[in-house]
Amino acid sequence: MSVDKTICPHCGQKMAKWRTPEQTTWGGYHWYVCFNDECRYYVRGWDHMEKTMGVKCSYRHRYDPESGNCGPMPVYSKDMGRECIIED
Repeated sequence: MSVDKTICPHCGQKMAKWRTPEQTTWGGYHWYVCFNDECRYYVRGWDHMEKTMGVKCSYRHRYDPESGNCGPMPVYSKDMGRECIIED
């Protein structure tokens, strides 16, 4: 049975297709990113990053279909990255 990696494993919602910014070295043309503001991964990230790193930021779950890698995408505000969402 194959797992659909475009579904966030933390909240179960379909992730948005997202264009990686050209000025970064993040790789791939697009990723899938969870923009659910109620996702527990994103919500808990604010407190975790403040306590462990002393930084006011969080992260959203992301999947790179080109490499197959999943992991955090750092964000410094609720709206950061939304301008790169690719509408299907």
